[in-house]
Amino acid sequence: MDHPWEHLLAERACERLVLDFVHRLDLGEPSTVAELFTEDGTWEWPAGERLIKGRAALRDYFGSRPADRLSRRLMSNVLVTVTSPDTAHARSYFTTYRVDGHDGASMVPAGPPVQIGHYEDAFHRAPDGTWLLSSRTLFLAFGGETPRAS
Repeated sequence: MDHPWEHLLAERACERLVLDFVHRLDLGEPSTVAELFTEDGTWEWPAGERLIKGRAALRDYFGSRPADRLSRRLMSNVLVTVTSPDTAHARSYFTTYRVDGHDGASMVPAGPPVQIGHYEDAFHRAPDGTWLLSSRTLFLAFGGETPRAS
């Protein structure tokens, strides 16, 4: 990266992927998070013994989210480090509020988050200049069962 602005653009592109991921899960079509990954990209939760590899598997995994699930994820402390012209990594904190059994119409009383943790991400820049996630690993510091809406 010859110019400082190229470095900043790479950081911003990677940060955008971090945020786009949670927006797609919470407010969009969850299966489309697969588009944010490289073809052989991975999502892993070591403590939950889950490893999902490849866009098709990611599409199936995230697309299987329960239709009656209401969630909001808050992302913070996103720190992207560009390691080469085509690679970067990041660490970011997340807090997840979630209930199952939501009817789609009523407001749910606020409760405590069901998950608090961090992601460790690796990014790769494609030949067309687009940044994508090559791996995302979830580390859960606090977690509990997803409650059902009353």
